[in-house]
Amino acid sequence: MSNLKFSLIIIVVFVVGVAVLFGISRWNNPSENSEAAASIAVRDNSLRLSSAPGATVDFVEFLDFECEACGAAYPVIEQLRQEYGDRVNFVIRYFPVKSHFNAERAARAVEAAAQQGALEPMYKRMYETQREWGEQQVPMDDRFRGYAQDLGLDMARYDAIYNDPATMDRIEADRQDGLSLGVQGTPTFFVNGEQLKPQSFEDLRRALDDALAGR
Repeated sequence: MSNLKFSLIIIVVFVVGVAVLFGISRWNNPSENSEAAASIAVRDNSLRLSSAPGATVDFVEFLDFECEACGAAYPVIEQLRQEYGDRVNFVIRYFPVKSHFNAERAARAVEAAAQQGALEPMYKRMYETQREWGEQQVPMDDRFRGYAQDLGLDMARYDAIYNDPATMDRIEADRQDGLSLGVQGTPTFFVNGEQLKPQSFEDLRRALDDALAGR
């Protein structure tokens, strides 16, 4: 091998090595990782169950309306909203699990309601009736449409949004964000981009208290 070729190889190896080390250094920077995760966990168009003026803390749940664990967590999240809703933004992201036959349909119904300003009542209706329609292997489109009628929605608009491919694109975009953040199942919670591993209600409260205190 000529000296010129050997020198070029050494230079290339050195440049690649520096680039890799620089990339690792950036990836291992907790501050940058947290900021990047937070920007994915909450997008500008993410659905907010409640927004607190001037809030600097975002509580995010990736959820599946057919998921029994999400249904069990629902009253816990409602309690958190009562306690922290004036200081914390509560955000939901769609993450329908493929094995749940009606999960995507439920998400489409919630999205169609949200676009008419009825996110919260449809969100609540889904969990309050989950035992009636969950784990069914038949389409629940008519049932969800009935919920929309009960809420007094414009049904022509509801139908258009429910059947619009763009609605599925939005749901899938949420799911892809979840996957990029390491979400493997539901419910999965984040506070300011940091994934939580709660074992109790107090763990969730502690995470919010720490975030509010800047810890």
